[in-house]
Amino acid sequence: MTVAIKQLTTQQEWMEAYYVLVQLRTELTVEKYLQLLKEMTQDGYLLFALYDNTNIVAVAGLSWRVNFYSERHIFVYDLVTDEEYRSLGYGEILLHYLHKWGKENGAHYIALESGIQRTSAHRFYEDRLGYEKWCFSFRKAL
Repeated sequence: MTVAIKQLTTQQEWMEAYYVLVQLRTELTVEKYLQLLKEMTQDGYLLFALYDNTNIVAVAGLSWRVNFYSERHIFVYDLVTDEEYRSLGYGEILLHYLHKWGKENGAHYIALESGIQRTSAHRFYEDRLGYEKWCFSFRKAL
């Protein structure tokens, strides 16, 4: 396993990541992905990819946030491993990288949300990586 992790900053890199990210965000068309990603990056969103040789096998998108309960932290909005490469440790490698990167850049916490139905992901976060399930997240369409 020859892995490298880097922040993606060009449209070409974003397009390479699209084919992995759309496995999590299945409703995204290429056009909507690029439109939203451009706006999100202007608002501080960062997209990272884990490469095995030259192939992107996992991606994570995050933003810096500050609030009363988590202070300065990174919030992971998107985390997905290509279905061909799941259960090989790539997601864990990418998250460990983000833990270290966040700490080196002044984060007190790393936070994320996971869909209610994703019970195997919840076990991964809690049992393998030591994340705490500490709240419910709610939203309402406007």
